[in-house]
Amino acid sequence: MNKPVFSIITVSYNSVDFIHSAIESVLEQDFESVEYIIVDGGSTDGTVEIVRSFGEQITKFISEPDKGIYDAMNKGLALATGEVIGVLNSDDFYPHADVLAQVAESFTANSGVQMVLGNLDFVQPDNLTRPVRFYSSFLFSPWKMRYGFMPAHPATFIKSSAYQALGGYKLGYKIGADFEWFVRALVLQRLPYAKINKTLVRMREGGVSTSGLNSYWVSSMEQLRALRENDVYSNFLFVVARLPIKFVQKIFNKG
Repeated sequence: MNKPVFSIITVSYNSVDFIHSAIESVLEQDFESVEYIIVDGGSTDGTVEIVRSFGEQITKFISEPDKGIYDAMNKGLALATGEVIGVLNSDDFYPHADVLAQVAESFTANSGVQMVLGNLDFVQPDNLTRPVRFYSSFLFSPWKMRYGFMPAHPATFIKSSAYQALGGYKLGYKIGADFEWFVRALVLQRLPYAKINKTLVRMREGGVSTSGLNSYWVSSMEQLRALRENDVYSNFLFVVARLPIKFVQKIFNKG
């Protein structure tokens, strides 16, 4: 693959406080072949005005009611024309300008892979330079999914052909449809992938998937459901066992 065309998708809803930095981090990428798609759920807080202020730098923009975050992602997938797709949430951002160049280099160097996995840092909204937790996709293996571990979704770049073969994200999950998609892609279909041992995305804590014990409980139950729906053996103790690991990661990053 020679210099793939990227489609970066950002979904938003009332994201006025953060979306500006997400957009800027995409537009600042030192890579030419990028289309940027923003799918908004009908925000009323000024998000739409911020997006429109970037004018034609945003390739495609829609703002309309949806059925949740994964419905919005699927709308973005339907609009995407690039060979490689990345999903960057509205409160996430790329920490440096050569993220897409590094991903493109990995796809070129690893012929035949369907996705490239990168690492992710968690930061506090009031301090975007000091990580409080580190999420390593470099240590990921598909067998770990039965224990609730998955690649960092915003730091994973996936060929459009993989989405065409497997379909998009299943609705009916609150925060676990990306996990379910990875179960189909990596456990059932065993799609080939490459890994980059570098931080490709920074995520603000407090979002839908990082907002405390309630989100942890919901994600655990949805992960168990996703595994069972795809006939992958797991159990409740398997998926909740990841909590102590996350706690230790956070403690050590505070040192």
